[in-house]
Amino acid sequence: MTPSIRSEVAPLSTVLLHRPGDELSRITPSNKDELLFDELLWLEHAQREHDAFADVLRANGVEALYVEELLAEVAADPAFATALTERHVTETTCGPQAVDRVRELVQRGTPRELVDHLIAGVTLEEAGELDGLVAAASAPTDMVLQPLPNLVFTRDSSAWVGGGVVLSPMNRPVRRRETDLLRTVYREHPRFAAAPIWFGGDPYDHYPSTFEGGDLLVVGERGVAIGLSERTTPAGVEVLATRLFAAGVVDRVLAVDLPKVRAAMHLDTIVTQVDLDTFITYPRMTAHLSCYQMVPRSDGRLTVTGTDDFLDGLAWAAGLPAVRGIEPALGSIRAEREQWNDANNTLAIAPGVVIAYERNLATNEILEAAGITVHTIPSYELPRGRGGPRCMSCPITRTAA
Repeated sequence: MTPSIRSEVAPLSTVLLHRPGDELSRITPSNKDELLFDELLWLEHAQREHDAFADVLRANGVEALYVEELLAEVAADPAFATALTERHVTETTCGPQAVDRVRELVQRGTPRELVDHLIAGVTLEEAGELDGLVAAASAPTDMVLQPLPNLVFTRDSSAWVGGGVVLSPMNRPVRRRETDLLRTVYREHPRFAAAPIWFGGDPYDHYPSTFEGGDLLVVGERGVAIGLSERTTPAGVEVLATRLFAAGVVDRVLAVDLPKVRAAMHLDTIVTQVDLDTFITYPRMTAHLSCYQMVPRSDGRLTVTGTDDFLDGLAWAAGLPAVRGIEPALGSIRAEREQWNDANNTLAIAPGVVIAYERNLATNEILEAAGITVHTIPSYELPRGRGGPRCMSCPITRTAA
């Protein structure tokens, strides 16, 4: 089926996932902050929970693709395998004395083992006997190729809008290799090779014009909402909006100025769409947001108009006369706890049908009372990574609702 995303809630047909692997075992108390994790995850339990997530998707007719499997199919071609390795294992990642040995290790096994190395990273002792300053100044367990533990959040590194994809120029350096892996999938895998790349198709550093897919909501056929978060900058949104307008993909972009705090890391941590005209919001953060309506001008520039009503802004972007907000009236302590555990980060698989973490009992009850069907998934370990079902999924195809 041809990729196409024109809605947040139309029936989901195909989604891209990454099953967490050994990269999570690379997180330690000393490096967790650098790797953007607050806690250490129990890998085997996280994998079981992720498998349960995929099972719910499949039970509802959704095809689940995996980044690692698609990359392995691409890497089955020796030329692509070499090019992929050389882009990730460089003199600047592991030093000129170690680069050849690390490349040899990465390419020694099967295509899937190559991909696993690129995702999980390589330690000094795994690379074998090395000389040079990097080896002399490092402990055996130090990484000479950094892991990508955030790859499980496939929403961030790429996002589909219409029949094309946006590749995210990621804000945090430790996540930037993720984007190249997705760029490889979308450019080289025959399933996606014909799809246009609206933004991020080149490998250059776009900083400070950064953007991450968790800030993008495809709220309507011709409109999107994008968060100005701690990881998506105004320059990044302006560049992306200009590209989408120039390609004729959308007519309206709503920029939402978020608090620059970890609890509002992306727009989808405080609001997601759960039905054709319904959103669940976290009122503590959404009640006083500034928004900016952007439309294209005939000269290729943008017209920007400010507005302070968030729900009205969403309705405008969606092309609707009004939208309904589900605003959980929880006590402040419970509301903060559940929002921290991604209560608002739901994944719609059809209009009025979402997947959510089972641990957010009160929010799920409020959703069901509002007429939303909630499929819950286990959530002991995965929420420790600060990402919910929407974060862990990149929809590729939704059918017309």
